[in-house]
Amino acid sequence: MEGWELATIAFLLLAFSAVSRRLERSVVTAAMFFTSAGLLAGPVLGLIDLHIEGEPVKLLAEATLTLVLFADASRISLHALRREFAVPARLLGIGLPLTIVAGTAAGLGVLPGVSLVEALVLSIMLACTDAALGQSVVTDERVPSRIRQGLNVESGLNDGICVPLFFIALAVAEAEEGTLTASSAAHLVLEEIGYGLVAGVAAGVIGALAVRFAARRSLVEPHWLQVLPVATALLAAGLALGLGGSIFIAAFVGGFVFGVLRREAGGEVSYLVDESGEVLNAATFIIFGAAILGPVLDELTWEIVLYAVLSLTVVRMLPVALSLIGTGARRPTYAFVGWFGPRGLASIVFAVILIEESALPHERTLLLAVVATIAISVYVHGLSARPLTDRYVRWYESHPREQAPAMESAPATELRWRKPRTPSAS
Repeated sequence: MEGWELATIAFLLLAFSAVSRRLERSVVTAAMFFTSAGLLAGPVLGLIDLHIEGEPVKLLAEATLTLVLFADASRISLHALRREFAVPARLLGIGLPLTIVAGTAAGLGVLPGVSLVEALVLSIMLACTDAALGQSVVTDERVPSRIRQGLNVESGLNDGICVPLFFIALAVAEAEEGTLTASSAAHLVLEEIGYGLVAGVAAGVIGALAVRFAARRSLVEPHWLQVLPVATALLAAGLALGLGGSIFIAAFVGGFVFGVLRREAGGEVSYLVDESGEVLNAATFIIFGAAILGPVLDELTWEIVLYAVLSLTVVRMLPVALSLIGTGARRPTYAFVGWFGPRGLASIVFAVILIEESALPHERTLLLAVVATIAISVYVHGLSARPLTDRYVRWYESHPREQAPAMESAPATELRWRKPRTPSAS
């Protein structure tokens, strides 16, 4: 990455930070701002000249997802999940598999020449949701807690679930195309998953024990306490790289083990890992606009755009509706939960890995479909988040207290929070 490119990214981060409170009250989300800024700085002004195949893009995407996966997994509360599992369990256990099936069928029916296994790879790449693209949906406390937390937990966990599925599907696709033998593909998958698990468990145990030991004996300065989770995430990734496993599986498993074993030792220790993830996430969307979306705009066909629209509507909303049958949810809830399944960071990283590590015959088509879906999602979900949230809240609050919808009114414990809540600036 050249100096001017780094300076441009830094300037855009500075500019957004300076007006972030004002933008928070508008319909312009961070993802919209940074993607648009990347489009302007890249293809239009030529200030960012990076390519999806380049090492800087890969490193940034991998580092971002590593921190986000670790942070999300570290906040999983098994106790809270046991108390309130209905909505997230249905979205992940029923909705996610049906979404993958529906996305595979859509790929076969719409995208010319794509094989069954390639359509499966594409569907898994786009099955992950990113709540940050419609932040007000999961941060607006007027939204019933059960719905808000259901979407939040789904977004936090489906990335970790889709990572091993993606590697398995990609290996099967390469074996089918003859670029890998079946035994080589199986060996690769077992290494990615197995060593990733080993690295994650080892790092999580070490990190949690370090926090508990240091906090119990008052050995650590408060600001260095925030460094420990970041170091644990990096340790998980480093061990996985050394062993030949997946850094993403290691990060997710490491975060989960860290959170479970640490318990409440040290108090709130996730601020730095959250903020680091936020900064890298912002930079990733700048690069997405400049180096990934901008260069492929003239390659988008009507089939690609149609698939993207289907992925964001029918492929998402129908499985969600089926997964919520029997919960007592009202029709507005079906529509609200079904619509807010934005695609973002994980899908970007999967696209980078696809181009970097695979040799599928239609990988360009898969890339275009992923990029188009993310781009549409960034703007459509971003623009609709606040007005549709307001509309849903008006519907919910229109019921008298004694006639409030039973399913939606059930309280839910806050299970996780991707965006850190920081003190307001004075």
